[in-house]
Amino acid sequence: WEFNGSFYQPSAFLMMGIPGLEALHPWISIPFCALYLTALLGNCVILFIIRKTQSLHEPMYYFLSMLAVTDLGLALCTLPTTLGLFWFNVRRIGFDACLTQMYFIHILSFIESSVLLAMAFDRFIAISHPLRHPSILTKTTVLKIGLAIVLRGMVSLLPIPFLLKRLTYCGKTELSHSFCFHPDIMNLACADIKVNVFYGMIILLSTVGMDFIFIVLSYILIIRTVVSLTTREECLKALNTCVSHICAVLVFFIPMIGLSMIHRFGKDVPPLVNTLVAYTYLIIPPALNPVIYSIKSTHIREALLRALRRKRG
Repeated sequence: WEFNGSFYQPSAFLMMGIPGLEALHPWISIPFCALYLTALLGNCVILFIIRKTQSLHEPMYYFLSMLAVTDLGLALCTLPTTLGLFWFNVRRIGFDACLTQMYFIHILSFIESSVLLAMAFDRFIAISHPLRHPSILTKTTVLKIGLAIVLRGMVSLLPIPFLLKRLTYCGKTELSHSFCFHPDIMNLACADIKVNVFYGMIILLSTVGMDFIFIVLSYILIIRTVVSLTTREECLKALNTCVSHICAVLVFFIPMIGLSMIHRFGKDVPPLVNTLVAYTYLIIPPALNPVIYSIKSTHIREALLRALRRKRG
C-alpha cells in the first residue's frame, strides 16, 4: 500500500479467474487458447487477404480491416493476463499497469462500436444510393472516418484513469475478472465514486449507446429501401450483403449491454455469470468476426481460396 496522509492506493490488484473452478483453470485454458488463436490468425488472414486482393480495395473492406485491427488489439490486451492466470496462477497486476490495460480495453471496445456504425452507414449508402456510393465514401473519406473514430475513443476515455487514480482504496483488492475493467476497479474504492459513475454512464450512452441507436436507424432505412425493390431476388441479394454485419453487431452489443447492466444493477447476480458474460464480451467477438466474414462474404471466401491454391501450386 502507498500512504500519503489519508490517501491510500494499492500497489497492485489481484485478478480472479472463474469462481469455483480454480482447480480446473489449466483445462479451462484450452478453449481460451483456441479462441485466442482463432482471433489472432483469423484477423491476420482477413487483413492479409484484403491487402493482397485489389478487388477488395473498397469502403466495405476498408472498414472490415479496421474491425480486424481492433479485434486483434482486444485479443492482445486480455491474452497475457488471462492465460497467465490460467497457466501460471499469476494473479497480481500493478496498479498503473491495470489502469493502462483498462484504458486500452475500453478504447478498443468504443472503436469497435464506432467501426460497426461506419459499416452500417456503408451498407445503407451501398443499398440506398448505389450509384453515389463510390463518390460518397472515397478513400480519403474512409481515412477521415477512421481517424475520427480513434480520436473519439481516445479523448472521451482519457479522464477515466485519472478519475480512478484520485480515489482512495481500502479493503478488497480482488478484481472480478482476469483483466481490468472500469466498473470493477471503481467498486473497490472506499471514496465517493459518484463522479466516476456519472462520467462513465454519460460516455457510454453518448458513444456506444448512440452508435447502437444509429445502427438500428440505418437498418430501418435499409429495410425501407429493400422493401421498395421490385423483385424478391433483389431484396434477398441486398439483405444478404448485410448478414455478416448484423451477426457482428449482435455478437458485440448483446454481451456488452449485458455486462454493463450486471456491473451497474446486478449486485445479486452470481459471480460466475458476471465472469462468463465478461469473457463472452471480450473474447468471443474477436474470434467469431473473421469466421463470420469468411463464411458469409463471397469475395473474402473466394480470395482466401485463391490464395490457398497459389500456395499449394
